[in-house]
Amino acid sequence: MSEIQRRVAIIGAGVAGLTQAIALKTKLKFHNFTIFEKGSEVGGVWQGCASDIDIHWYSLSTDLYPYWNKSHGLQPEIQAYWIELSKKYNLYPHIKFNTRVLSAEWDDAKQQYTVITEDIFSGKKTTSVAHVVISALGILEVPNLPYDIPGVRKFQGASFHSAQWPGSIDLQNKRVAVIGNASSGAQFVPSISADPSVEVVNFIRTPTWFVTRPHVPYSDAAKWIFANIPLVMRLHRAWIMFWFVAPLHLPMGDKALQKQRDAMTKYILDNTPDKYHFHMIPDHPPGCKRTVADNGFLESLYRSNVTLNFDGIAEIVENGIITKTGEMLPFDVIVYATGFIGKQERYPMHVRGWNGATVQGYYDAHGGPTAYIGTAIPDTPNFYLINGPNTGTRISALFITEVQVAYILQLIEPVLTGSASSFTIKATPTDTYNSKLQEQLSRSVHVHCQSWARTNGTDKVFYPFPWPATVWWWLLRRPNWDHYIAVGADKLVWARRIKTVKKFLKCSAVLTLLWSYISLRSRYDTTWW
Repeated sequence: MSEIQRRVAIIGAGVAGLTQAIALKTKLKFHNFTIFEKGSEVGGVWQGCASDIDIHWYSLSTDLYPYWNKSHGLQPEIQAYWIELSKKYNLYPHIKFNTRVLSAEWDDAKQQYTVITEDIFSGKKTTSVAHVVISALGILEVPNLPYDIPGVRKFQGASFHSAQWPGSIDLQNKRVAVIGNASSGAQFVPSISADPSVEVVNFIRTPTWFVTRPHVPYSDAAKWIFANIPLVMRLHRAWIMFWFVAPLHLPMGDKALQKQRDAMTKYILDNTPDKYHFHMIPDHPPGCKRTVADNGFLESLYRSNVTLNFDGIAEIVENGIITKTGEMLPFDVIVYATGFIGKQERYPMHVRGWNGATVQGYYDAHGGPTAYIGTAIPDTPNFYLINGPNTGTRISALFITEVQVAYILQLIEPVLTGSASSFTIKATPTDTYNSKLQEQLSRSVHVHCQSWARTNGTDKVFYPFPWPATVWWWLLRRPNWDHYIAVGADKLVWARRIKTVKKFLKCSAVLTLLWSYISLRSRYDTTWW
């Protein structure tokens, strides 16, 4: 079929969605797709956000950028990079901003999805069709507001989640409560407290492990070299990849793990005011929860306008917070750095496949988010996840995404060219893969603490990928077509058979020529053997 007759819907205009869209245009020359984005711009990151992986590996391999200011990119640079890529590849005409996807339901007779979307301002609903739906939401998409704290809705001042930072907020001369100090809180507290007129109180329930991650500036000379000397920037990126990936192949015994824990403890204590030492070391082992890259948080604790509070929150009232010790602390602004709701709570939209099967139903039946290599779900044809269940690693999320996008392209290309109508992952290979994955995770550090990465906090581990990144690449280098149910794929099957026959004939011809050559040499040169 022609491109006009096939359509792709991408949910989310974040890094994953944009990467998929760019690949559709550049790799498949396919342009009939729509990206549905509930925000008003591509990307979307909060105040003080920075990459915790070196920025040259936190950018597309197809679009390296020589002019990063530091080894770890900051929020304005990162978003500007993706905005420029969106312009370069003319993605904006494909994006419907301020649009929420409500549902996608598969019509098996027509081999397509009916997609219902809603304008978040007007509430107007629109229906469209798509032959392929790609969920680029990631495993963490819904901000987690701590409604279990009494009085959350009572506060009369400005309050918001760090992922929904209002651009118009002015914190100058304000008393700001920051609830939570994991990845997001540790990133923006140094930024907002740089203004001495902003008084920050950071409420911490569970301390976190920190590692040093200095932001090394790139000189003008380095930027010039990256931009003008061939291969230097790509070799620099390759070195970063090796530096991150190679250690993950080394076994970690008890002594090595204790040495790691001791080093992290020393780092935290050496860089924290003495008055906080008793509270700053976590009880859980490193790696059980996400380790935070320290890019100035610990140093900011020495500022006179920054205070840590470990008393716990009893109640939020109209003008502040009452701690569990009974102290009333007044605030003008409350920022919730309380993370996100993992997809164990609810997949954020209704997706129905064969015979009434839904994504959420499959998750529920398997004790939490579950997918085939984090990408496909049984009974949901032509529906693919980017950064789905068990895709979390300690390396670049962009690498994980690019590998996954390349795999998805191989699956959808036959559909977009008319060689097939749909592909659906089978239940047996999905179960086999996840059985091995969960068995590996059961012996890992991830089962030793309560975490958002586990269903209900203590059950199934649904976020980490337990093996090195090279295994991720190997599993997704190409589809195992026997693991998929193909519909309308007669042309593809015959093409694969013809390809196999051609390979066999080529090998036979080479072996025949080689044997003929050996026979001739042996006939005329008896000393050849």
